[in-house]
Amino acid sequence: MKRRQFIHTVPVAVGGMTMTAYASSPMLRALSESLYDTDRVLIVVQLNGGNDGLNTVFPLDQYDTLLKFRSNLLMPSDKILTLSGNGGATGIHPAMYRFKELYDKNQLAIIQGVGYPSFNFSHFRASDIWVSGSDAKEDLNSGWLGRYVNYEYPNYPVGFPNPTMPDPPAIRIGSNVGLGLQNNNLNMGISINNTNDPLNLTGNIYKDPVSADCLGKEVAFVREIQRQTDKFGDAVSAAGKKGVNMSTLYTASGNSLSDALKIVAKLISGGLKTRIYWVNMGGFDNHSSQTNAADRSTGTQATLLGRVSDAIYAFMDDMRLQGFEDRILGMTFSEFGRRVMSNASGGTDHGAAQPMFVFGKKIIPGILGKNATIDPNTTVNSNVAMQYDFRSVYASILRDWFCVPSVDLESVMLHKFQPLPLLDTGNCIPTYTHEQNNKAGENLVYAYPNPFVDRTSIKFESKGGYSIVQIFSNEGVLIRQVYEGELPEGSYKMDVEMGEVPEGIYYIRVQTGIYQQVKNILKVR
Repeated sequence: MKRRQFIHTVPVAVGGMTMTAYASSPMLRALSESLYDTDRVLIVVQLNGGNDGLNTVFPLDQYDTLLKFRSNLLMPSDKILTLSGNGGATGIHPAMYRFKELYDKNQLAIIQGVGYPSFNFSHFRASDIWVSGSDAKEDLNSGWLGRYVNYEYPNYPVGFPNPTMPDPPAIRIGSNVGLGLQNNNLNMGISINNTNDPLNLTGNIYKDPVSADCLGKEVAFVREIQRQTDKFGDAVSAAGKKGVNMSTLYTASGNSLSDALKIVAKLISGGLKTRIYWVNMGGFDNHSSQTNAADRSTGTQATLLGRVSDAIYAFMDDMRLQGFEDRILGMTFSEFGRRVMSNASGGTDHGAAQPMFVFGKKIIPGILGKNATIDPNTTVNSNVAMQYDFRSVYASILRDWFCVPSVDLESVMLHKFQPLPLLDTGNCIPTYTHEQNNKAGENLVYAYPNPFVDRTSIKFESKGGYSIVQIFSNEGVLIRQVYEGELPEGSYKMDVEMGEVPEGIYYIRVQTGIYQQVKNILKVR
């Protein structure tokens, strides 16, 4: 049951009087709105093309092994910026020095190895999977944030804008609204390129009666969207005129992401109640000449990473100067990562798991997960192993930032996903304990025999709660779903028959509650 459904249907006491909370009561409606209204804002930063995660966040503890497979791409280790808190084992690209500053201010978290089972390497299909929150073989006509907006505003677009929600619930800047902000093919937000109101449809919306047939219903719907677009355009224009930018750090030119986030900051400053802003930057499909041969810390990807880092830092600086930084949570994603081994053209090919960045003052800072394992037997098809399902990131944001109750979360995300410790304990987080998932020296997963011929046994320690045991190929394809369900705390052993699969490297992934671990196994003859 949703929060406002609850307040609309139960008796409440106000000033010593018991009243039934029907929406028609102005007093009760005001109380109801205060329960689910929020000034929290989510910024989604989409990096189109498939960013090379191993040239963004570096496993410095395995630098020599990585250099073996990226000799034409990897920069000298002394140019990589070392991140604190992981024993000096992890670094970040020097072009992202502003991200390191956010990291040092405890306003940046890095989630290692984010992906999903059976990765798709098509730009179009992989993008659809990420923005919809679907399984690899599932086609959805709704996005994860489109479903969330529908959850909060189930009658949308009918009756919007209104006094409770006078502004668009979501805005996509610089592109079409897109699948991520749709629900059943209906846009749950609007798209803008600037804060002007170029349509200004006032006086151009017909009001004559429509027929009672299907055609009339379609005409009425089109008119409703026209009316809504006009009103939302007015709201955006008014906020844009009222809002300001206070940071002097925005890039003067050539940075489309900086331009978009500058608009976001101005709309927030202008009082717009929009919850979700979606921005993007392209150019990350670097199959060749990803770096400059003379200085591999520079090049095409370095320029893009620097623009991302600079733009987000300037935006956060703007929010700080205006006193809004407590309201801001942001995340980055790309449709896939890249292969472990670089190609002969000095670039990287489509891969699987990638790091995600989450930024904001209310996050739990640091590095979640372990460095990617660079296997000495890496081949041209080897991928970074998945540690976290990307939908776990989404679900954790919805639950711990927008306060979606657990009972409703599964209906929005369409499945149950592992909770992640991403946000501080003041953000309506339930009872589970936050602990960073990088406990030094604690091994939760064992495999014996390893190497194996036909079968092996997986032994693991469960911390209790929802658990998954999976086996992936070296290419990131899900081979076995060994177990999924609730497990009490304790020790477990699961035998796995793998006689029919080819010899080679595989990965066991065990998730137990908020913990997860990945273990290499090797099949031999």
